Amino acid sequence: MLTRRSFCVSTVAGAMMARPGFAATMGDDGLHKQPWMLDTFLEMGDDLATASDEGRHLLVLYEQAGCPYCRELHEVNFERTEITDYIQEHFDVIQLDLWGAREVTDFDGAVLEERRLAQKWGVNFTPTTVIFGKDNVGAETFREAEVFRLPGYLKPFHYLSSLEYVVTGEYEKQSFQRYLQDKFEALREKGIDPDVW
Repeated sequence: MLTRRSFCVSTVAGAMMARPGFAATMGDDGLHKQPWMLDTFLEMGDDLATASDEGRHLLVLYEQAGCPYCRELHEVNFERTEITDYIQEHFDVIQLDLWGAREVTDFDGAVLEERRLAQKWGVNFTPTTVIFGKDNVGAETFREAEVFRLPGYLKPFHYLSSLEYVVTGEYEKQSFQRYLQDKFEALREKGIDPDVW
């Protein structure tokens, strides 16, 4: 069934990916756009349910125009296919503007502008990546639905590791710091320097 969401995603993604050497484009709102970012009705509970139905988590990426770290996220992290392939396999991604005025329906049913939702969710930095777990459908608040948050920019190794931390379910077993230390140790045992990655 063709929905607004699937139409927008397929039309925009198809047009963007058809260009050779595609990288992020700049939207009218001053934010970098990726072809795998979704255009939805911005109803968080429904967006999480849709992602979950496909076995995926919901990733909300808060950015703002002119943010140098947002640019870095797109021009460095999202230029690495191992990161973008992983995102596309495991996450539905929605981009929100820290100062935006689009209306978003929160998990509790409150309808707020993007900027007010950022305040409610405690988003103070850009980029901020907020991940909502696929098993948390029906959560009545964002706190119940959220499983992990990355406030600010993380370099590629750490960003990908944070996504893996959620997808593998390790966030339920150990701290992210412990998970990273174990991953560093495993890489060093294989003779790989994680600092170079």
